Amino acid sequence: MIKLLVFDMAGTTIDEQNVVYKTLQSSINEFGYPVSLEEVLAKGAGMEKYDAIQHIVREAFDPDVEDEKLENIFDHFKKNLKANYKDLKVQEQNGAYATLHELKKKGKLIALNTGYNKKTAKSLLKKLEWKKGKAYHTLVTASDVENSRPAPDMIFKVMDKLNVKDAKEVAKIGDSCIDIIEGRNAGCALCIGITSGAQTREQLSAVNPDFIIDDLSELLNLIP
Repeated sequence: MIKLLVFDMAGTTIDEQNVVYKTLQSSINEFGYPVSLEEVLAKGAGMEKYDAIQHIVREAFDPDVEDEKLENIFDHFKKNLKANYKDLKVQEQNGAYATLHELKKKGKLIALNTGYNKKTAKSLLKKLEWKKGKAYHTLVTASDVENSRPAPDMIFKVMDKLNVKDAKEVAKIGDSCIDIIEGRNAGCALCIGITSGAQTREQLSAVNPDFIIDDLSELLNLIP
């Protein structure tokens, strides 16, 4: 029986128009690496953002790039993201709040986790006016743990905070392959991909999630 559902944020429960990945792309481009948005989504979706920059640049362009240059790209990204977020209109993914509410009515615990840092995640939730205890039970971000995705640390921290002892009582839902791998690494009973965000059904299928859904409301029939 599933007691706890751990949801990714951007692309899964929140629609922020891919501003993070667009900003990531422009920052990498600014330093001379002509990566496309599609490549950023394919290679970096769901990762902690410094890790995403490192992975994209080293795999696709320059395996010997110096750490200092990666840090400069990351600093550029953070500065531009702050500016881009200032006037950004954020909305929930289709029916997200209603779905979380119905799952809570069933007695399920709801957690949000993300490759963003705490400050960025909280700014998104503030724009949506989603409050802890009402929309969700807890939030864990990449800045709360030592190892970010695909390591299972964030899920384990969620479980600890909500006193869930067995990962076989946990479902992980996300819009990227790395979300699914994170859930597998944690030993979650269900790892569910959703096509509303960063990656396509074909891309998600590559890591064999238990289910792929197109809308969060489908969970109400999947989760007893």
